[in-house]
Amino acid sequence: MSLAQARALQLHAQGLLQAPRRRARRDDVVAAIERMRLLQIDSIHVVARSPYLVLQSRLGDYPMDWLDEALTAGRIAECWAHEACFVGARDFAAHRAWRERAGHWAHRHAERMRIEQREVMADVLGHIREHGPVRAADFSRTDGGSGAGWWEWKPEKRALEAWFTLGELMVLRRERFQRVYDVAERVLAGFDPPFVPCAPDAARLRRRFILDSVQALGIAQARWIADYHRLKPAVSARELAPLVAAGELLEVTVTGWPAPGYVHPAHTDALAKARAGRLRATHTALLSPFDPLVWDRARALAMFGFDYRIECYVPAAKRRYGYYVLPILHRGALVGRLDAKAYRAEGVFEIKALYLEDGVAPAPRLVRELAAAVTRCARWHGTPQIRLVHCLPAALAPALRATWQEAG
Repeated sequence: MSLAQARALQLHAQGLLQAPRRRARRDDVVAAIERMRLLQIDSIHVVARSPYLVLQSRLGDYPMDWLDEALTAGRIAECWAHEACFVGARDFAAHRAWRERAGHWAHRHAERMRIEQREVMADVLGHIREHGPVRAADFSRTDGGSGAGWWEWKPEKRALEAWFTLGELMVLRRERFQRVYDVAERVLAGFDPPFVPCAPDAARLRRRFILDSVQALGIAQARWIADYHRLKPAVSARELAPLVAAGELLEVTVTGWPAPGYVHPAHTDALAKARAGRLRATHTALLSPFDPLVWDRARALAMFGFDYRIECYVPAAKRRYGYYVLPILHRGALVGRLDAKAYRAEGVFEIKALYLEDGVAPAPRLVRELAAAVTRCARWHGTPQIRLVHCLPAALAPALRATWQEAG
């Protein structure tokens, strides 16, 4: 198959091939998370926080409260996966079992906390067992710190995070995006579907997460698979060979790739359509910097020729494009990026800078569909007034402004 066909298959698997054909429903939030297998959590909110934005690019205009409601209802849960993530309740047992074996960096840090801060750890857990759910904000600061970074967190917050990582606490709900923690057994009692523990060996769990990663990605080279669920060691073609032989993975050749691609059998029909040129990418959307489509820099470069770096963690003087830069998806290609900020009080969605990739011309259809995608995103934020500051190529700016003015 061609690279364009492989892209279409990946976009199909990720729910980004075509725009939604109907208005979003509550169940679509859980279905999208289960389709991606996980939804990374990040608290930066210069525009909508990442998990909400990832869903908007797939579902269109939906109330952000639906994600919070799904968590409160026990239909999704929080855990460490790629990083801190929402996962479907039906998948949580495997993540919980994996946590006990995998040695994620967060788990190692939590174990140190348990050893070095025994008293505060015991006090926090005892308080919650006796008095019920808490937020970190419910504990008063007594050491004079500012709490500006994780190294400045008050001891109780560090204890809450450590017990969460170790599985003794879980997130019951969120209030204004702040975690509300409770003991795991009380949270698990509210799961829908009901929580059923699982205890497969490490090899079976690793196999499950390999298969889940390939299914979520649609098509993947072996070297991309481990990153999705932070598996260690890296996945190799040798490890995948028995899965191919057993029919649990399909091996395909992609023009220009130095290694085979792997496809989950769940995508057999989509693979046939892709090879026949019948998976048509028509969607245009703004993506979160933490969208599964782009969070792996090497994969985004190989799949889309898109060299993407999340620059919010880069010193300002070294940033090339901006603080919170959203990749632009247009009809199967990543055609540009924009640095945005939502001023909710003023109702303004500011585009500090918008860049098209080298070789991408501001053709009328691109201008029209990009303008519509920005409008949808801005209105969903509650910031319908669009302010465009800088554009490259410069000719794109007047074309976008004219389209917005014409649309009213």
